[in-house]
Amino acid sequence: MTSTENLRELAGHHGISTTYVGWDGDEHDVSDRTLQRILAALDVPAATPEQISASLADVPDRPWRQMLPPSLVVTENEQRTFPVHVPHGDPVSVWVVDEDGREVAVEQLDVWVDPRLVDDRLVGRATFAVPRLPLGWHTLHARSNDVESTATLVVTPVRLATADRILQQQRWGLAAQLYSVRSRRSWGIGDFADLADLAAVTGGHGGDFVLVNPVHAAEPVPPHEPSPYLPSSRRFVDPLYVRVENIPETAYLPRKHRAKLDESAARFTKVNKKAAQLDRDTTYRAKLDMLEHVYRVPRGPARQARFDAFCAQGGAALDDFALWCALAEKFGSRKSQWLTRAPSPDAPGVGELRERLAGRIDFYRWLQWVCDEQLTDAQDSARAAGLDIGIVHDLAVGVRRDGADAWTLGDVLASGVTGGAPADDFNRNGQNWNQPPWRPDRLAEVGYLPYRDVVRSALRHAGGVRVDHILGLFRTWWVPEGFSPADGAYVRSDHEALIGILALEAQRADAVVIGEDLGVFEEWVQEYLARRGIAGTSILWFEKDGDTPRSPETYRRLCLTSVTTHDLPPTSGYLAAEHITLRSALGLLERDLETELADEAVARDAVLRLAREHGFPVSEDDSDDAVTVQSLHRLIATSPSVLLGLSLADAVGERRSQNQPGTVDEYPNWRIPLADEHGKAVLLEDLAGNERFAALAAALSPPATARD
Repeated sequence: MTSTENLRELAGHHGISTTYVGWDGDEHDVSDRTLQRILAALDVPAATPEQISASLADVPDRPWRQMLPPSLVVTENEQRTFPVHVPHGDPVSVWVVDEDGREVAVEQLDVWVDPRLVDDRLVGRATFAVPRLPLGWHTLHARSNDVESTATLVVTPVRLATADRILQQQRWGLAAQLYSVRSRRSWGIGDFADLADLAAVTGGHGGDFVLVNPVHAAEPVPPHEPSPYLPSSRRFVDPLYVRVENIPETAYLPRKHRAKLDESAARFTKVNKKAAQLDRDTTYRAKLDMLEHVYRVPRGPARQARFDAFCAQGGAALDDFALWCALAEKFGSRKSQWLTRAPSPDAPGVGELRERLAGRIDFYRWLQWVCDEQLTDAQDSARAAGLDIGIVHDLAVGVRRDGADAWTLGDVLASGVTGGAPADDFNRNGQNWNQPPWRPDRLAEVGYLPYRDVVRSALRHAGGVRVDHILGLFRTWWVPEGFSPADGAYVRSDHEALIGILALEAQRADAVVIGEDLGVFEEWVQEYLARRGIAGTSILWFEKDGDTPRSPETYRRLCLTSVTTHDLPPTSGYLAAEHITLRSALGLLERDLETELADEAVARDAVLRLAREHGFPVSEDDSDDAVTVQSLHRLIATSPSVLLGLSLADAVGERRSQNQPGTVDEYPNWRIPLADEHGKAVLLEDLAGNERFAALAAALSPPATARD
């Protein structure tokens, strides 16, 4: 075999696809340079023909060096076997300790496997059967002479039970960018108290859930990253969304500090009425200033006991996150400081920093406690308002490379590469998300615990979770640093394990799971997700058979269907092709504007024709599109999809996009406050009596539950 053939075989053994089918339907080859860089990120030497040959020869020996598999993730009652490796002829005993501490025997099977010479020693293999265990997280043990090994054993549901509950009837809910939804009491940015009120308004219109953008933790101090999809940590929460006045200790602020709080609140009351770009930094500075004062207010014994319990439950993960926040406050983005003084949480000298920064660490733990309490209140308020599901939180794809998770999780996240996406119809150059992907091998070696913690965080105070780009749980597009996003390759994950753990944690939280499965995917993926009880996602504009829009009656049942999404303009803007003119202005079109507009008009008119064929009127006058927008929502309500989404931007007539993929600062992504069709800011207090909102809610409500 040639060196190139060996390289491609080696890549395949490590889950790296050497070809892929693009959005255009053609098969594309991955370059040798890309394969070598990705193998390097997996610590597999492949820079020379000699290294490639040696790494390839080592592939069969790798599992024989481990007594137990790195971890086992199985489905309930699945008949699964696993190997145990010990020096040939040595005895071995194997057992499981379940998550309740009970010891369960493991049966050895009468299976003979020839021993193998590995690293100059003869290694034997025994085969065992996974015992019948309840759903949950268990520990597999093996002992041979004086050597003992353990591995995580996870038993997951065959199918997420909540899926069958939501399949009983169609429901609709609101999709909103929380930061953009302000009330008269907001501090320039929508907050957790606004989320509770938004849920109440949604319940008043007959909705059953509110889907919001990720509220993951960003930087601990300004400047604040605008994109909620580029967080510092997915395991913790952004204090930007705290309602300061709702913290009980605020009532006991000294008079001068209370006066300062009232002054800040009054200043932001004026800001809330403006439809100009949101200013996270000003809001966050003002909140942090007041939160420092509130933190210093003595807590009563009951409140202190709750805080202590929260810290104990958070354990080392919370401590390390709070330490990172304190260090980020001290070091900022100076890489030299991080590399020399705190390259990792357990590096020499970091213990001394923990002691010196103990007060700041406690403050950042306290901020997470406040967030936790206010998220609890939001979900409780949603359920009290009659929402059957309540709050659905959004789980971002990944984290930033210089953030808290990257620092605390170490090599569980790959270095030298970033996640992204190959070219598609909307992003012809591909996408680089500047986020380190999970390393599938290391994730298995640590028993998937970091991934479990991410999922648990999203579900902690939720009736559901939307998993952004759930296709990444099957395969991730890795882009080597310095390479174009188009010059990446897919790296496969153990989707059975990742989807199984997602289903297990959702079932324990009694939550639904919605997978954003748009984009380039393999045909079997959507069927697999449905079988596991994970709802898919359909967007009216994207549902096609070839170039023809699909009739909604053919849509999937276990699915969240909506007219638009946050990566497109609201429906009014889309009807006016504002996404085309915007991309033209930003230089993102590959063809001339007239051609793009003409093609877009053909596609748009085909969907409008479909609405007319279903008996729904379409406005002839582009200046008044309310009838058309309502008809498009009535159109998706004819689908069998059990979840229907209404964008809050559509509900109030907003036309501006929240995000333009492919841009960073060229467009004010994630900085657009909620406004109506006239460009006037819309506050939460305006929603209950908003006629457009009521009409769209009625369009999505089943006849028996539609409200006036």
